[in-house]
Amino acid sequence: MRKIGLLSDTHAYWDDKYEQYFAECDEIWHAGDIGSEELANRLAALKPLRAVYGNIDGQNLRMEFPKIACFEIEGVKVMMTHIGGYPGRYNPEIRPKLYSYHPQLFISGHSHILKVMFDKYLQCLHINPGAAGKSGFQQVRTLVRFCIDNGIIKDLEVIELGKEE
Repeated sequence: MRKIGLLSDTHAYWDDKYEQYFAECDEIWHAGDIGSEELANRLAALKPLRAVYGNIDGQNLRMEFPKIACFEIEGVKVMMTHIGGYPGRYNPEIRPKLYSYHPQLFISGHSHILKVMFDKYLQCLHINPGAAGKSGFQQVRTLVRFCIDNGIIKDLEVIELGKEE
């Protein structure tokens, strides 16, 4: 079993709560708009980090992380990208890869809107963890934790980091 801490759209904003909420996680996944190498390094110092770059990320982050990450963990095929859309409204740029790879878990960020939806057509769970940083229009910063155990995604938790000041 692997416990995953998932966040997106930090825009270089560090919150000490990341350490608290990811302490029991096995890995941290970041769905883009990391914002700085420093933030990526701080997350990677906590736990192994899997990330994709987002539209605000500079060349160094784009060289370190892919635009689209496809991998398998605990029997679950995962696809993660920053600008992915959601069931019924996937980004046309990633749609061919999404349909050919056929993940059981599709993760994206960008919208700053927390969404957890099941795509019946693809038989795929979609998660957008919202935004953990302070840049953007979101009123509450969020992240997500969940477990992947022998092909099953379970124990999903939405964590509110606090309202915007």
